[in-house]
Amino acid sequence: MGFYKEKTKDYFLLDTKVENMFINEYMVSAPGDYVKVYLFAQMYAELGVDFSNEDISKQLSMDIEDVLKAWTYWEKMGIIRKIRKSPDNPLEYDVEFVLLKDMLYGSHEDSAAPAAEQGLGNRMANEEYRSMFNRIENALGRVISGTEMGEVDSWINDFGVEPEFVAFAVEYCAGKKKKTIKYIEAVIRNWVSEGHRTVEDIQQHVGRMEERTSDYRRIFKALGWTRNWTEEEKRIMDHWFDEMDCSLETILEACGKTTGISNPNINYVNKVLESWAAEGMTESEEPGAVSGADIARYYELLRAKEEKEAEDRREEVYARLPQIKELDDEENRLGAGLSRLVVSDRVDKKEAIEKLREQIDDISAQRAFLLTDNGFELDYMDVRFECPDCKDTGMLETGERCPCHREITQQKIKALQKKE
Repeated sequence: MGFYKEKTKDYFLLDTKVENMFINEYMVSAPGDYVKVYLFAQMYAELGVDFSNEDISKQLSMDIEDVLKAWTYWEKMGIIRKIRKSPDNPLEYDVEFVLLKDMLYGSHEDSAAPAAEQGLGNRMANEEYRSMFNRIENALGRVISGTEMGEVDSWINDFGVEPEFVAFAVEYCAGKKKKTIKYIEAVIRNWVSEGHRTVEDIQQHVGRMEERTSDYRRIFKALGWTRNWTEEEKRIMDHWFDEMDCSLETILEACGKTTGISNPNINYVNKVLESWAAEGMTESEEPGAVSGADIARYYELLRAKEEKEAEDRREEVYARLPQIKELDDEENRLGAGLSRLVVSDRVDKKEAIEKLREQIDDISAQRAFLLTDNGFELDYMDVRFECPDCKDTGMLETGERCPCHREITQQKIKALQKKE
């Protein structure tokens, strides 16, 4: 005859035992969130159910970083052990809860706790550790607190890096005016996740990053932009360098093609580079052939010549008809006022804009009358492009190469240079 007791299948209707020693000795002085992590994981440990740090983070509505810090804290207190799963990933481990009674009565000599002070205190006798904390305080320009020392100490254990690596990370962040412990920890976490664990490795990585950042700035300067790039723009620029294998000079040449469009944008430059790649454009051309640099120089000279000719015609008109210059100056003044008005917060902005546009239209009508009445064509003072489709840039508004590009020869280039 057997006796059986029905067991509930709902985990949340069961009980979790917590040692009184934990409540009396550890819980009272621990951060609240760390206690939550400990108790929540204890429940699943008793149930024998696997539960990841990411799951704990979601269930407790905590940042994953705070969950990891909780385990580091309890490990320092000596009441849990981290059992590493992989030497290559210091963040991948199981957690074993120490029996506090055994720890008290000496059954586990190796877990002799209140070991927080014992661990860090012993390590501070090491020259590497003392040098690290000295470099950190020099970089931050202040004495760090005991809590911060514990945080820094935990990075070495959690991320599997050397003290020199941590010191370098702090100095790097401080050099960028980022001195908070949380920011520095995020930088180290990111470096480690990318596989960087030595100072030599990270120095090379940082050097490549700073060189690439310099390239981004030169590209944006070539486009006439002073703002920072977006993540999508960064992805496109990285695509040019890493996948299309474009040199910076080639990219800057493509940026120069935006002078002929009204709204320069990075997708236009991307289209130009893709068009060049599809045509097999290379930086080294056969002797006697027309190179990409030759063609770029040709268009540059051509536009300069056309702008100079337009300026000469404008001076001719101003000399004969001073009223035209007065009208142009007034139109420029009104145009600048219109631009300011568009971004203003004036209550009557709509009416004021309409009034300015009417004044500008009236000036245009007066100019047209004066020009035609004195034998000039309406567009006499405009720049006269040889190719109106691309405005002598070689690229169409779509970002595709203009057909006039194929008509450029060494003879045309030399002829234009003679006129220069």
